[in-house]
Amino acid sequence: QVQLVESGGGLVQPGGSLRLSCTASTSIRSISLMGWFRQAPGKQRDVVAMSSNGGTTNYADSVKGRFTISRDNAKNTVNLQMNNLTSEDTAVYYCNAEGGILGGAYWGQGTQVTVSS
Repeated sequence: QVQLVESGGGLVQPGGSLRLSCTASTSIRSISLMGWFRQAPGKQRDVVAMSSNGGTTNYADSVKGRFTISRDNAKNTVNLQMNNLTSEDTAVYYCNAEGGILGGAYWGQGTQVTVSS
């Protein structure tokens, strides 16, 4: 029903910034929730930030004040601005979409973020 394509991952030094983007194959105004999860080596997949089509945003405590999730409805894109990155942010980041016209949760292929000096 929907395809999600992530971009923007890469290697960055501690204290640096990256901007991740997730583009959906359908109007994101018809999707209740979109956001980002991450999975570090040897750890479970955890929520990072979520955005509802009603304007509500939620963040994991570990990223509050550093990460910002936003929607660009015209481009069917959800962005994650990541600032002041630390090595603890190193993970594969996955775009997620669920609710609204969707019959369940959908995932992107993942994009690697590596924070290292």
